[in-house]
Amino acid sequence: MSDAVDAIIGQWVKERPDVAEDLWPVELFGRIQRLARVIDKSAKASAAAHGVEHGEFDVLTTLQRSGPPYALTAGAFLKASMVTSGAITNRIDRMEAKGLVERVRDGEDRRTIKIRLTEHGHEVTRAAFADHLANYARLLADVDRDLVANTGAGLRQVLEALGDTGIE
Repeated sequence: MSDAVDAIIGQWVKERPDVAEDLWPVELFGRIQRLARVIDKSAKASAAAHGVEHGEFDVLTTLQRSGPPYALTAGAFLKASMVTSGAITNRIDRMEAKGLVERVRDGEDRRTIKIRLTEHGHEVTRAAFADHLANYARLLADVDRDLVANTGAGLRQVLEALGDTGIE
């Protein structure tokens, strides 16, 4: 079976036969880019069903998985999300207005402000994350689980080779 990436590679081979041997990375990266768009579109719709943007969902789940007291500094989000401090501030402002998070002063260093999940934030996160997992399962429903596991293992090796080995 042929896909869009095969068609793109075929077009390049026809247009630039001199680079045919150099197109092999497109086999992987082209498909990863296309897959990322499919996942992103679906994840955005899933988050929106719970009244949050995808970036807000990311903040909620990051706080939830951090464990008690479910609070992190804005700097911790900056490292994890690789967006500007202004973007994080705006995102947190919107989430605070929705009652999902609150800004609290650190008990040990009153100069430090942490972002903490509210009870409403916990409720939204629980429901949205359950739907997020169901959405992922739906996307992969017709894909063999061994293929998913083997593809995941292969991508892990690629990421390790590229130096992406930890959570930032």
